[in-house]
Amino acid sequence: QARLVESGGGLVQAGGSLRLSCVGSGRLFYTYSMSWFRQSPGKEREFVGGINRSGGGISYADSVKGRFTIVKDNAKNTMYLQMNNLEPEDTATYYCAARLGGLVMVDESSYAAWGQGTQVTVSS
Repeated sequence: QARLVESGGGLVQAGGSLRLSCVGSGRLFYTYSMSWFRQSPGKEREFVGGINRSGGGISYADSVKGRFTIVKDNAKNTMYLQMNNLEPEDTATYYCAARLGGLVMVDESSYAAWGQGTQVTVSS
């Protein structure tokens, strides 16, 4: 079971950028497909985007497509979320999640390992 730690959150003005990192423990990081989810107060946790274990398949939620980019570096046991042109609506706690297998799933119940979350706040 992977253990995940996110970092990189913070406060940024609308239109700005942040890069989140998710570092996984264990020697089998490359066997995990991984995703980012986010949750705002009063809302359900939602899928942001994910990348399969090889890094060859990536999908994004429509709300972030064209603004966010996910990269998985298996050599560094790290997944990144580059967020550009941030909007106040992107304010949330961001979580990374991992699942064994080759597919990205949008359903959070498909993920066995989760990080503790990192807060992103976008001011208008």
